[in-house]
Amino acid sequence: MISADLKAALLAIHLFASVCLLIASGSVCSAGDAKAGRAKALMCQACHGMDGLSKAPDAPNIAAQTEPYIVAQLKAYKSGARKNDAMSVVAPSLSDTDIEDLAAYFSAIEINVVKMPGG
Repeated sequence: MISADLKAALLAIHLFASVCLLIASGSVCSAGDAKAGRAKALMCQACHGMDGLSKAPDAPNIAAQTEPYIVAQLKAYKSGARKNDAMSVVAPSLSDTDIEDLAAYFSAIEINVVKMPGG
């Protein structure tokens, strides 16, 4: 049987480790402003739609993608590490704040996955 002191110590260790992991991840708290991102998303709507669901056959759906993923991809387009004709025009003009806000907005969109008919 585990003593009350040992249980308390284990609980404290678990809490401390959890807090450390949350702080280290950096992605737990939204860095961007979703409301500001919505306003900035007007430039994205032709391809990705205001709802983040692709309107163009070669544009990906970005609704509900994780915020860190969207930030990483936009930064890759901005730096030229990732190439796309449309994004090479848009991404260089984005500030770090713009990128964080857009990522906050598109990651905050909720989508529903439903069962396929007949499936």
